[in-house]
Amino acid sequence: MTIIVAILLFGLIVFIHELGHFLFAKINGVKVHEFAIGMGPKLFSIKKDTEYSIRLLPLGGFVSMEGEDEESKSPRSFGEKSILQRASIIFAGPFFNIVFTIILFIPIFMFIGAQTTTLGNVIENGPAYDAGVKSGDVIEAIDGKKVDTWQDIILSLNNSDGSEVKLSIDRNGEDKEITVTPEKNDEGRYVIGIETKVERSIFSSIKNAFVTTWDMTKQMVIFLGQLVTGTVPGGVSNSVTGPLGVINIVSEAAKVGIINVMYIGAVISLNLGIINLVPLPALDGGRLLMLLIEAIRGGRKIDPNKEAMINIVGLGALMLFMVFITYKDILRLF
Repeated sequence: MTIIVAILLFGLIVFIHELGHFLFAKINGVKVHEFAIGMGPKLFSIKKDTEYSIRLLPLGGFVSMEGEDEESKSPRSFGEKSILQRASIIFAGPFFNIVFTIILFIPIFMFIGAQTTTLGNVIENGPAYDAGVKSGDVIEAIDGKKVDTWQDIILSLNNSDGSEVKLSIDRNGEDKEITVTPEKNDEGRYVIGIETKVERSIFSSIKNAFVTTWDMTKQMVIFLGQLVTGTVPGGVSNSVTGPLGVINIVSEAAKVGIINVMYIGAVISLNLGIINLVPLPALDGGRLLMLLIEAIRGGRKIDPNKEAMINIVGLGALMLFMVFITYKDILRLF
């Protein structure tokens, strides 16, 4: 049952991506030949201006547009649209994945509560308690650096390496500066004995959904930079997971509960969106790069045959990489 949940979630995330392409193709007047839910043989289809089909394998879907991979002079062809229109269609897929991440995070924070920079408890005889920090205080900055989330506070304290830190606090509308010396806990992290006040409200949940998505995006960009420079801790093969690995992760999360599945789904959706924006052939980012080159050339299109060849080579390299990652997934699973 958990495997089925994992496959359906993975399929939903890919479907959301393709839905973005489909809707913006329609908005920009591009003829869509087929919008498929799933892959493989057709189980059911209905033909209007677009053929809407359901296919056997519940692994995402695809959008087939006029003039996307072939020459077409039709006014409804993808290739006949402006650079901005084509860019919006391509960008919509990753953008929908990022939006879907935020949507998934909102009910997660409504359920578990959103951590805030307001203190819910100050542990007696801890560094913060001894320095005069009180429950209800709002930490606004540490050593002059503004903190927006509880995670910012944790990172700032841990990065102190035990040196004194100056807390800028709002206490009932009054600004205070309190100096505290963090101490190392049993887990090896530097702490001052404070706990966050958890809020459960739609406003705080929406705010934390955006903030968490942004923080995870920054971490993902840093990771991609490490991939390029070859400085990924533990090596690329041990840090990157393919479809089998993803399904296994979701399956394990499904055993714990729906909130864990939603959280993993949000992470996967964001990863899919960000990775697709990487400017490599066969990815949406590569196609956006081609459009940028076209714009720099004054609107002169790149030879379709050359562009197709670049995409084929890029797709081949991507498939080989996925085979390698899947092989590593199998070794990890068994």
